[in-house]
Amino acid sequence: MSSQPQSVSLDGRTLEGGGQLLRLALSLSALTYLPVHVWDIRANRVPRKPYHPAGGLKPAHLAAVEWLANATRADTRGMFLGSSTLHFTPLCRGPGMASSGDIERSCSRANNESTAGVWQAVCDGDRLTRRDSRIPLSSPGSVCLILQAILPYLLFHSLDTASTACQEKECRAVSVPLRVIIEGGTNVSKSPSIEYFSQVLIPLLVKKIGIPKIATTLIKRGWSSGRADVGAVQFDLTPLTHGSKLSKFDFSNRGEVASMHISILAPASVRNSLRKKVTERLLARYPEADILYPIDEDTGNGTRLYLLVVAETSNGYRLGQDCLWGRKLNSATPDSVSAIVIKALERDLDAGGCVDEYMQDQLVVFQALAEGRSTVDTGKKACATLHTQTARWVAGQVLGLTFDEQGNCNGCGFEVGEDFAERKVENAVADLGKVQIESNADKRLE
Repeated sequence: MSSQPQSVSLDGRTLEGGGQLLRLALSLSALTYLPVHVWDIRANRVPRKPYHPAGGLKPAHLAAVEWLANATRADTRGMFLGSSTLHFTPLCRGPGMASSGDIERSCSRANNESTAGVWQAVCDGDRLTRRDSRIPLSSPGSVCLILQAILPYLLFHSLDTASTACQEKECRAVSVPLRVIIEGGTNVSKSPSIEYFSQVLIPLLVKKIGIPKIATTLIKRGWSSGRADVGAVQFDLTPLTHGSKLSKFDFSNRGEVASMHISILAPASVRNSLRKKVTERLLARYPEADILYPIDEDTGNGTRLYLLVVAETSNGYRLGQDCLWGRKLNSATPDSVSAIVIKALERDLDAGGCVDEYMQDQLVVFQALAEGRSTVDTGKKACATLHTQTARWVAGQVLGLTFDEQGNCNGCGFEVGEDFAERKVENAVADLGKVQIESNADKRLE
């Protein structure tokens, strides 16, 4: 039997059949070093204009693919704009656990470090204090979707770990902080906004799952509405330490709605009216909730309007709904936008679950990587979204996991720094041995 894991082949038309399938497949491949082959990439996408191809790699997809390929020194085929097929085989497993002396030496060769790939070392004298990377993009493709593709790698990959307080057999590991700047769109249609990411996703990952803190710094907004405008966001995080595992988590017992967070990005002509309409609608339905306004910003552009409403519960869960208005603004716009967002949020809250419809699929990768059985209550009336079904399918194909009808999963217990591909090969060999033993036993009984 080959010592190398077989490539996992994925039909890009499966279920949702869009970019999410590709992002998760490459994310898991880069982390586990299991090769993947995706064909008919984004084949289910409908062209916006006749005779314009909708599928294949778009600039934002390609930016994520190239970054992961460079980070893992992957052998690739089909890594170009418009490609409908991609072979991705990671080759470099990184330096793993490094002594403090190794960390110091890495500073002396900061820009010539072949194992660093996409990283530039930031040093204080001979001490490595941070690693920086930048993902450029010339169009307003979603910053948050690019981050979605690389976040598991950033958190779980043991790039290097500075060891301190080492005495003979005892050693305390400290991960080196990372800073990634991603260019593109911060407020883009059919994509999570930086506001949703900062106010909903990050708090849930940190407070409910135990992911290390992720700090976001908005450098410049990027819009897909109106005149296309490219922005940039800085993300600062510290990876999980070498040898650690993510513990199982349980999203249940949502609690009551305690507060509503209203974020408004709108031109002056409708901004005050929108704020008034949203507040009135929320107080009419949730009179006991505190109303907060984390963002109330003038876009200075008559074609750009964005609204996010986040419900925070007594047990610390956050559910959000938003709207990026893509039509001409008029006096009726505030009423229309507020109605759309609040109606969608009411639907999520009435379902009784701990997450909104857009959060479901974003938790799948963490369920898959955690150790033990992780549960996510999506509500009695809510079914798994097509994106969620797709994410579960990809995780199952790549990692060999299964999700039950309620969406619960026994994760693979990924250990930071482990050679998961080798583990999978060893498990396959062991399974083959069991089959042979059972076959021999059956023959003896005949």
